[in-house]
Amino acid sequence: MPQNDDVRFVSSSIKLPLFTPTPTPTPRSFPHPLFFSIQFTPRDKFPFNFNLNFNFNPNPIDFVSQFIRSQSIFNHNIKKPAFHTVLKKAPLFCSASLGLADSEPVAASTQSKIGDDSVIPYKSDDSVAGTQSKSLSGSRAGEEERVLISEVFVRNKDGEELERKDLEAEALNALKASRANSALTVREVQEDVHRIIASGYFMSCMPVAVDTRDGIRLVFEVEPNQEFQGLVCEGANVLPMKFIEDSFRDGYGKVVNIRRLDEVISSIDGWYMERGLFGMVSGVDILSGGIIKLQVSEAEVNNINIRFLDKTGEPTVGKTKPETILRQLTTKKGQVYSMIQGKRDVDTVLAMGVMDDVSIIPQPSGGQYTGKVDLTMNVVERKSGGGISGGGGISSGITSGPLAGLIGSIAIYHKNLFGRNQKLNLSLERGQIDSIFRINYTDPWIEGDDKRTSRAIMIQNSRTPGTLVHGNQPNNNGLTIGRVTAGIEYSRPFRPKWNGTAGLVFQRAGAHDERGNPIIRDFFGSPLTASGNTHDDMLLAKLETVYTYSGDPGSSMFVFNMDQGIPVSPEWLVFNRVNSRARQGFVVGPARFLVCLSGGHVVGKFPPHEAFPIGGTNSVRGYEEGAVGSGRSYVVGSGEMSFPLMGPVEGALFADYGTDLGSGLIVPGDPAGARNKAGSGYGYGVGIRVDSPLGPLRLEYAFNDQRTGRFHFGIGLRN
Repeated sequence: MPQNDDVRFVSSSIKLPLFTPTPTPTPRSFPHPLFFSIQFTPRDKFPFNFNLNFNFNPNPIDFVSQFIRSQSIFNHNIKKPAFHTVLKKAPLFCSASLGLADSEPVAASTQSKIGDDSVIPYKSDDSVAGTQSKSLSGSRAGEEERVLISEVFVRNKDGEELERKDLEAEALNALKASRANSALTVREVQEDVHRIIASGYFMSCMPVAVDTRDGIRLVFEVEPNQEFQGLVCEGANVLPMKFIEDSFRDGYGKVVNIRRLDEVISSIDGWYMERGLFGMVSGVDILSGGIIKLQVSEAEVNNINIRFLDKTGEPTVGKTKPETILRQLTTKKGQVYSMIQGKRDVDTVLAMGVMDDVSIIPQPSGGQYTGKVDLTMNVVERKSGGGISGGGGISSGITSGPLAGLIGSIAIYHKNLFGRNQKLNLSLERGQIDSIFRINYTDPWIEGDDKRTSRAIMIQNSRTPGTLVHGNQPNNNGLTIGRVTAGIEYSRPFRPKWNGTAGLVFQRAGAHDERGNPIIRDFFGSPLTASGNTHDDMLLAKLETVYTYSGDPGSSMFVFNMDQGIPVSPEWLVFNRVNSRARQGFVVGPARFLVCLSGGHVVGKFPPHEAFPIGGTNSVRGYEEGAVGSGRSYVVGSGEMSFPLMGPVEGALFADYGTDLGSGLIVPGDPAGARNKAGSGYGYGVGIRVDSPLGPLRLEYAFNDQRTGRFHFGIGLRN
């Protein structure tokens, strides 16, 4: 195939010209056309009929306003095809009209006139002279009058045979009524002319009747389209060159087929529609030399405005600063407007947590004929950015007692400090043993940063059970780990679906008995701190990277974090701890599978309560929390299959395995060995899943390798 050396692409700003009609040329006159009332004239300069109600006419047209009125953009629900095909409308490059009119007198050798009635003139061969007249009582009678045709031919506009026989065959195959030895009406000939034009290969067609000694010969004089030799595309700033090249490649060197050209234009408009972009082919010309010129119109975003509305839809004064909302938008001035991108922007603004409703309304920019669009984002703020909330939860460290594991919580919060979407949260959680008091300040996007960096400052005082590592003490004496923590963290997305966090955290931690008194050794004499003091101090540099993808079939996740102790003081702890978790879900038929793997390692001087506990609801089910082991290293794997039962309820089968890799012995004091923990174990069981506003509720019963079983209850997917 010849190379498309003549394909040329021109990228330019959108400047829609005024669409003016092409002057209608005087129809070519034939000496004696039989069907003189069938006349064909070119359409306006823009010949294509769109299914989007774009009414191109001699008057100027505003592309953006027509596009907005014709699309269901606010529901993002485009159902109609991009174009009418040529067969559903009149031919693309011509239109036909049928009418009967009195003819002008001509030479007596070629026609005669009967009274004042109209006559149908015809050509005659050199060897035959004569006239044929038909008295017509009216237009209806003229349409119904039939003329016997002896032969049917296809010729060029000069009456000569076509050089390309394949085009002649295309024209003949398009004929339906016009056959040799048939009696035809004007209407039937007109319909056949339409069929020839609708084949797409011809720009004009004129039927001519010639009287021969064998009868009347019907000749369709056609003018084929030019051969495609090159392409010029203007205004396509986001449309890939390769897409256009591939669309036209098969037609290079061939006669332009208007039907095929219409399909190509449909595919180009479809490319824009699939991506929700305001763009379309707005003009097509076939230039001399077989060059096709495409004019593509893409609506660029001009201005973006924020409008605050109250619950009734009336304008009001907003509390949130407009620049705080605008910087959330990925749609920027100068871009081609995308409805899909606009929907994502709406979701992003709603995710700020301070809006009840958000919508985007596009409007033509600066009146008409600009080819640009102004966007107005209507937002309805919540009445108050702050409030008080309460809730509850379950602690994985409490396995006995009348209220085992239950935690109540209360929080005072504000989600829109200073109108900048900054958040302040004061919360208290209290359980049978657990207690956490936390002050947390978050700026989701630091002002002046272009990387969407967030900042979080946290102060926390917590008390958690020490049973995960040290187990229950004799006589059910409680052992708790108290921590005072303060730190600052910075987070930012650095790739799609990837997020990174870095920070500094100071922590003071120590063990306490059930009366709250500090202790440094447990019942077995194992140390509870690394320094030998009542508490350990440490300054940790934290790094974390998270990958998440929650689309169907869902729940892919990877987390890697590292803590590095910094020796600010000789007595402060210095250790390095790494931990990673991965989760992958996939679907096979009606069943969903979930595979989870986690592992970690710690080196250096660290307190025993910082060892990795193994066993429990989010580890090896069938064991109590931390009952398998606690070590410097660990690996836990889990496989689960869930299947639908009824409505939101699913059944599940699962199996877990975990091991400390023999590292329990080198944890300070060997708390696992003192409590005869095996160091490795597995569990298996069944469960049910119920979707809820809190996330998936999990109720499970599992057996372990010791042939004992227990119930587990959890919220959300496994970590």
